[in-house]
Amino acid sequence: MPVDQRHALTELVCRSCMTLDDRAFGAYLELCDPAYRYRITAYSPEIRKEMTWLEHDKPGMQTLFTNLPRHNSDQSPLTRHVTVYTVDQDDAKGRARVVSALQVFKTTLDGGATELYAVGKIEDDIALTDAGPKLLDRNVRLQTRMLGIGYHIPF
Repeated sequence: MPVDQRHALTELVCRSCMTLDDRAFGAYLELCDPAYRYRITAYSPEIRKEMTWLEHDKPGMQTLFTNLPRHNSDQSPLTRHVTVYTVDQDDAKGRARVVSALQVFKTTLDGGATELYAVGKIEDDIALTDAGPKLLDRNVRLQTRMLGIGYHIPF
């Protein structure tokens, strides 16, 4: 894989996290293919099952973002730190699979203390289009299962 292509895919993943950090939801959706699908999942050893906590297509994400002001949620800013682990490109399908580590930090509005809020991995399928790479499918696979109350913004 050419270095430029890996760089473009890494930048797409990082930019998607930055737009969510900035609550620039329109800019986030512009990074997504029309067939985009988003999920937050986790494995629970207590019940020995996979859990899906959130699942939306692109119109569902738009509705989620539109309705955010109506939710009573924790307004503490989140900062996502992502590290791209692997990039596997399939030229025949015009797609790439990117696996990244994710750490999410929360800074409280009252006092400004920052704490690690969640950890996991982001598994992205990316469409390689003539207009550049676009997010096609994202699974945020969390290790953290105790998130407390009050967040409706995707990781």
